[in-house]
Order: sequence, then C-alpha cells, then structure tokens
Amino acid sequence: MRGVSSPRQFRQHRFAAPSGACEILLVRHGESAAFEPDGEPFPIVDGHADPPLRDPDGLEQAEQVAERLVSTGERIDAVYVTTLQRTAQTAAPFLARTGMTASVEPDLREVFLGDWEGGLLRQKIADGDPIAMRMYEEQRWDVIPNAEPSADFESRVRAGITRIAAAHPDQLVAAFVHGGVIGQVMNIAAGTSGFRFNGADNASIHHVVIDHDRWIIRCFNDTSHLSPTFSAASEPLT
Repeated sequence: MRGVSSPRQFRQHRFAAPSGACEILLVRHGESAAFEPDGEPFPIVDGHADPPLRDPDGLEQAEQVAERLVSTGERIDAVYVTTLQRTAQTAAPFLARTGMTASVEPDLREVFLGDWEGGLLRQKIADGDPIAMRMYEEQRWDVIPNAEPSADFESRVRAGITRIAAAHPDQLVAAFVHGGVIGQVMNIAAGTSGFRFNGADNASIHHVVIDHDRWIIRCFNDTSHLSPTFSAASEPLT
C-alpha cells in the first residue's frame, strides 16, 4: 500500500574488530618433556627452564595446531614465539607450511618460578607441598621462594602484548606462548586476578582483540583441533 513505510529493524550482527585493533591468537605450546628429579635437569635460558617438546606427544600436538591454523583459511599476518624452545618448536610446523618466519617477544616468556624453576614446580604440586597448596589458596606465583613478583609479571606481559598490537593494527597475529602468560593476558582483559584463567591445555588456542587499552576476550582454551587424548589432559604450567 502506497505511503506505508516498513517498520525499522535492527538485526544482530557478528562481532567485528574495531578499526586499528589487533587480533591475537595465543597458542599454548605442546606438552614439554617430563621432569625427572634423578635425571638430567632441564637446560636454563636466562634463568628459565627450557625443556623441549615431549616426543612424540608434544610434537604431534604442534602438527595438529598447524593444521588447524592453516585450515581456517584466515590469513595470519605475523607469528611470535618466546625465548624458550618449546614455543618455537610448537610454531615450527605452521611456519614450515606457510613459509613464514617468527619474531621473538622476550616479555611473553613464562613466569619465573624462583627456587622451583627447572621442573621442580611439577613435583611440588604432585607431592602436595605446603607452599604449593598456599600458592593455590592465595592464587599467586610469588608465594614460591624468589619467584617473580605478580606485579612485575603482569607488567611485562602487558608490555609484550601491547608491542605486538602496536606493530600490527588491523592484522591477525599468532603468538606461541605459555600457560601462565595466557592466564595473565586473560586476567588483564577480564579485569580479574589470580588463577581464574589458569589451566589452559597444551596446544590450546585463545583469541583476544587488543584495541588500545581495551582488551576483548573472544575465545579461551579451544582444543577442538586436538585428538581426544590430547584435549583431555594438560600439564601444570611450564
């Protein structure tokens, strides 16, 4: 009928990153080598334990991550790893498939565990050590003797993510990092603290959008690309 206008409609729309924002896929490294108290200690890089990926499980997880990142069809514009070899090894299959090279962001290395570096954290947790129990009660890594202060850890993780975002506006980045780092990024984005986002599975994928001071969580702990055995278990931190 002439002269009758249709009612206004406001549809729901899919999320779109704000102009100038950087989208980051945080990938936790694959399972690293087991800690053996009576065996060879993990190598140390700048004070941090530097175990390789566990063979064959961690290496297979890295292959599954690569297949997932390639199969999505989304263009990843840059890749970052930390100073620790388990992140570079996890990124390697994706880099081989794409011909890309990775940049190193030192500030996204794992939280420093002080007297419990080198794999000892795993044993302390398994043995129910009183300090480990207090660490979980207070939700602070720096309960461990000589561990990195919580404020220092948050500050450097924020700095590392901020540098990546500033270098890649309107781009998608894959950053291969560590469980403690992922938990800290999520805390910053959510305005929370403690261990609320700890427990990321090995080779899991997490999606955040960095829009200047606004950090947006899009996905946490995606393991749909992993085989059931791998997606059902993870190692504590490191």
